Amino acid sequence: MIVRDAPSLPQLLFAIKGSIIIQIAPRMLFFALYTAAVLGIDRSLYPLPHVSIAAMGIFGVALSLFLGFRNNAAYDRWWEARKLWGGMIADVRSLGRELLLFLGEGPARAKILKTTVAFAHLHRGWLRQSDTVAEARRTDPAAGDYAARRNPPDAALRELMLVLEAEAAAGRLSDMGRRTLAERLASLTLAQAGCERIAGSPLPFVYSLLVLRTSYLYCTLLPFALIETAGWFAPVVSAIVAYVFFGLSAVTDELEHPFRDVVNGLPLDAMCRVIEISVAEALGEAAAEPMRPVDGVLS
Repeated sequence: MIVRDAPSLPQLLFAIKGSIIIQIAPRMLFFALYTAAVLGIDRSLYPLPHVSIAAMGIFGVALSLFLGFRNNAAYDRWWEARKLWGGMIADVRSLGRELLLFLGEGPARAKILKTTVAFAHLHRGWLRQSDTVAEARRTDPAAGDYAARRNPPDAALRELMLVLEAEAAAGRLSDMGRRTLAERLASLTLAQAGCERIAGSPLPFVYSLLVLRTSYLYCTLLPFALIETAGWFAPVVSAIVAYVFFGLSAVTDELEHPFRDVVNGLPLDAMCRVIEISVAEALGEAAAEPMRPVDGVLS
């Protein structure tokens, strides 16, 4: 995720980090050259058909509305994912206090909290399809056993419930505490399932297909509407239009998948570090430093 102080106007205009201009630059260049070729043929060889600029304007407005709808839907997914992870952080902090209240200081509390950290790392790895077992093992040596399951973070949550059951069976956990802690684990489970729903249910492919095809069609026809109105400035106009349409489409693709390890994705590494710090302080242990942005990017 991009984390920057308020940039000045020159920094805003020429910023590359976090921008999608590098990604779409080939398409911008292609349509600029294509427009120059159309204009050159029309002026030097033989007249080409001209398209009404008003018709292209209506077409562009319709395309913009559809792009805006898709972008809003993608941002809703990104924001919901951020709220789910924020809720998980709050649940872990509350879990630490509730364990102290119902179990007191002891090995069971430490085991549960450290397994919760392992759960967060395994959950991050599951969402990003990456190997996070080493980070999980730093707090829970049994993380490798959880990772062998089909759903490692869910296996970690089951381990938490087994510890609570053992404490209840030994008479060290009251019925009130058992119910309260079970509800806290249920809240973590709901957050996990919500993230899995977002990761496993992208926007309908037909949206992406329709936007991409329509954007290419619009940029292909646009030069024939700019021949009379823009003259030799038409290639610049085509490049700008391509930047707007393909740029918005590229941003939407990143927001649609909020857990990817990209510059506009959620900083799951940093949020796992927040959970680590919260647990360490709850146990009275030395806490690691919060993660800092590197070149304006927080991973």
